[in-house]
Amino acid sequence: MTITLNHTIVPAVDSERAAAFFAGVMGLTYAGKDRHFAPVRVNEQLTLDFLTVDGPVGLHLAFDVDPVTFDQILARLRTEGVPYGSRPDEPGNGRTDHPLCARGLYFVDDARNLYELMSPA
Repeated sequence: MTITLNHTIVPAVDSERAAAFFAGVMGLTYAGKDRHFAPVRVNEQLTLDFLTVDGPVGLHLAFDVDPVTFDQILARLRTEGVPYGSRPDEPGNGRTDHPLCARGLYFVDDARNLYELMSPA
């Protein structure tokens, strides 16, 4: 059997706001709370379950995306005024020159979760 990640819990200051923010930036759907989680289906194999916690400690979540998806996400970040950058220690430098791929960027949410996007072109 192949091992795949089914879901992970993402700490949040406000789970619903965090889920809506992530879904909006990534072009995904947030359908509302499910019990105490605010789930966002990333693809058929992965769901991110946002959970409100006291004093959340941010995670690093990295995603491979194709060039078209990268451009769409970058456009949404710019439209929404969300800072992004090419380095994890400078997620607001406004650059997309990533050391591991042709183009990449980082952005951060309220809980200091660091989202990384990597694109081959």
